[in-house]
Amino acid sequence: MEKSCSLLIHFDKGTPALANEIKEALEGNDIPAKVEAMKKAVMLLLNGETLPQLFITIIRYVLPSEDHTIQKLLLLYLEIIEKTDSKGRVLPEMILICQNLRNNLQHPNEYLRGATLRFLCRLNEVDIIEPLIPSIMNNLEHRHPFVRRNAILAVMSVYKLPHGEQLLVDAPEKIENLLTTEQDPSAKRNAFLMLFQCAQERAINYLLTHVDRVSDWGELLQMVVLDLIRKVCRTNKAEKGRYIKIIISLLTAPSAAVTYECAGTLVSLSSAPSAIRAAANTYCQLLQSQSDNNVKLIVLDRLNELKSSHKDVMVDMIMDVLRALSSPNLDIRRKTLDIVLELITPRNINEVVLTLKKEVVKTQSGELEKNGEYRQMLIQAIHSCAIKFPEVASTVVHLLMDFLGDSNVASAIDVVVFVREIIETNPKLRVSIVTRLLDTFYQIRAARVCSCALWIIGEYCLSLSEVESGIATIKQCLGDLPFFSVSEESEAADSSKKTQQANSITTLSSRRPAVLADGTYATQSAASETAFSPPTVVQGSLTTGNLRSLLLTGDFFLGAVVACTLTKLILRLEEVQPSKLELNKATTNALLIMVSMIQLGQSHALPHPIDNDSFDRIVLCIRLLCNTGNEVRKIWLSSCRESFVNMLSDKQLRETEEIKAKAQISHSQPDDLIDFYHLKSRKGMSQLELEDEVQDDLKRATGEFVKDENDANKLSRVLQLTGFSDPVYAEAYVTVHHYDIVLDVTVINRTKETLQNLCLELATMGDLKLVERPQNYTIAPESSKQIKANIKVSSTETGVIFGNIVYESSNVLERTVVVLNDIHIDIMDYISPAVCSEAAFRTMWAEFEWENKVAVNTVIQDEKGFLDHIIKSTNMKCLTAPSALEDECGFLAANLYAKSVFGEDALVNLSIEKQSDGKLSGYIRIRSKTQGIALSLGDKITLKQKGGN
Repeated sequence: MEKSCSLLIHFDKGTPALANEIKEALEGNDIPAKVEAMKKAVMLLLNGETLPQLFITIIRYVLPSEDHTIQKLLLLYLEIIEKTDSKGRVLPEMILICQNLRNNLQHPNEYLRGATLRFLCRLNEVDIIEPLIPSIMNNLEHRHPFVRRNAILAVMSVYKLPHGEQLLVDAPEKIENLLTTEQDPSAKRNAFLMLFQCAQERAINYLLTHVDRVSDWGELLQMVVLDLIRKVCRTNKAEKGRYIKIIISLLTAPSAAVTYECAGTLVSLSSAPSAIRAAANTYCQLLQSQSDNNVKLIVLDRLNELKSSHKDVMVDMIMDVLRALSSPNLDIRRKTLDIVLELITPRNINEVVLTLKKEVVKTQSGELEKNGEYRQMLIQAIHSCAIKFPEVASTVVHLLMDFLGDSNVASAIDVVVFVREIIETNPKLRVSIVTRLLDTFYQIRAARVCSCALWIIGEYCLSLSEVESGIATIKQCLGDLPFFSVSEESEAADSSKKTQQANSITTLSSRRPAVLADGTYATQSAASETAFSPPTVVQGSLTTGNLRSLLLTGDFFLGAVVACTLTKLILRLEEVQPSKLELNKATTNALLIMVSMIQLGQSHALPHPIDNDSFDRIVLCIRLLCNTGNEVRKIWLSSCRESFVNMLSDKQLRETEEIKAKAQISHSQPDDLIDFYHLKSRKGMSQLELEDEVQDDLKRATGEFVKDENDANKLSRVLQLTGFSDPVYAEAYVTVHHYDIVLDVTVINRTKETLQNLCLELATMGDLKLVERPQNYTIAPESSKQIKANIKVSSTETGVIFGNIVYESSNVLERTVVVLNDIHIDIMDYISPAVCSEAAFRTMWAEFEWENKVAVNTVIQDEKGFLDHIIKSTNMKCLTAPSALEDECGFLAANLYAKSVFGEDALVNLSIEKQSDGKLSGYIRIRSKTQGIALSLGDKITLKQKGGN
């Protein structure tokens, strides 16, 4: 078993030094060789060797050395050797060390004195320390501050020993006197820390006596003062008002660390609006003044916590928080926008949107590589602002439409989705948006953006001039017909073999399965995602437009969208165009375009032919224009829009429900005591103290002080580790925090004998690590002992803790071992439901490399019931809209999403079908960036999916 040491030194275990070699080097006069030998001796001791033969050699040859490095290594050696026998008595040879330590404490060199005093802080043997106490106390008055500050720490550690108060009866009084005369900041801090930990009343008296000078004290001392205030206020809430004044005075301290701690202390102690406002102001100042990105992220986390508990105060700070957008770091900008978007109110919306617009404009001019990604974040932020407050849409929509032709496809898609939503929710803006869209349509280069823009043109061009402009714009962007000439086709036929081979390789590699919005799989080609511009096409020219260049790359899905849009526009034209001649002319032009697209798709001019879906849609449009019925007209002109409106209302309903769910509901007990603020005595109370009292009373009334876990839930976390017939009974209460697990183990001695050296030995499997070494305990007959064990967790994975209890008893010579039951750490403790957009889900699904495919095997026969069971079992959030899961169709596909406490994403796609015998079949696919979460979640689903418990 490895021993603990106050220094961590690298040691190559591959070449162990021999004890004889070390002994020879120590006996020699070569100082560097002695230093190396001492280092090797310390390493071997740390790695479990005993080296008893070295002790006398070190006493004879190393103890008298004057070299500081050797003396420091000697102290390390003395720290880790065994100083007691098996019964806990100090070994007689340790008397030899005492004299050396006393000499060091009286040595003329300050470094040796200080290092020896620091060593005494780590010594627990009273028999060794007792003879040294006069020397330690004399060092409190040494002229050098390095010696004094270590002497104070030595006094504190001796005073904390089991019988330390008897060894140093007047230590607190001496330290208090020293504190009043001490000038060195570090020594002063150590003295105050000693009083704080060993004589708290004296520390409080000193603080309250010098309360006016606290702001002039050093940074180190101020930090200890804040620790003291936190401790005192937790135990004695009535005294809180006096200490809050001290914290407020420290908020203006020059040290950033002190102001940060002050703000945190203030928030933890008080809920008064003025206190929270002061803390929020401090955080905002730190956000501006600190250049370190990690500090900014931590401060933003604190502001985020304030936002959830004190939203009304944080609303006033929104513009200060927004200043953090000046940082070039994307994580900081993302966090800032997330905080700001939840603080928007009708009062500040215009200011916020104005700032976001300025930031969008800045992204055009800058040469930063992440500008596209930042612009996308800003567009999404403006989008959510405009949805919450439709009146601001008019100020931003035209600015954002300039980015429809953005080279960053993702941000262009965000813009067009935003425009599509605004045009439906803001009827007043429809005419201006349609006009602007038609003017800028030729700039769009991405196929997906073109598809969405064409849908908007087809649905919202209502007047005669708009419909005619829409048809003219599409014709202009398609260029002259036909799309290829006969001579081109014959040339293409000659070279088709070469090009077809090359292109087929590229297209095959660029096709990959994608998850559609409803959760089903489809194959998508990279051609639909990126804007291709062959060398022959002139970008932005009027003769060969963007639609033509995209069609010539073989994107026939876009061709089908063009055909549908033209069909809708012609059907509208029938309603608004009085001239039959013009209508027939427009219809024949549209039919010519559609036929040309089919012709292009079936020719050899392109490497791969038109797909069946696109072909069927274009043929349907041709048939429809040749023979229109009223029922079909209604489907094309109104049903499509109605579906979109339903989708928007569904989305809004989901968002409203989420906001309601987030609102905290706390209940108070009916017999709780409530103080009435107006009936209280206000004598000698400041405004802040009054506010704080009121907030405390409110919390008591609304039950926020009482947030106990359900007792039944607590009992479910108690695990039995041994059997009832074992001589030692043990059970553990498991508490899972974010990054660590605390095992509270109760061990009961059920025998009539004293159990000695009882040790709880634990080992872990998975990404779990034991923090502390196990200690030995002695347990009296029929008594119990509480043992705590901390285990660190580093990733979301199902871990196992196993171990045993080892003990000795008087009548058995060998040690007895009781094997414990395994403790399985549930992955569900680390996973919480989360929300992400459909686009983000699909992007992650394509990127994540670990997939676990679980076949459905369940007794549940209802598709929706099975989905609900999986959601409950895996603690995930269903991203698929409830409307998409309604009705009985024998098939169900849904996407689930969750996030772990370590920031890992867990994606699940569930696709099930009802068989003729009523049973469900299908697959559940889990994807994640790390292997652990995919496997653990798969095991959990396999275990739970049957549908029993």
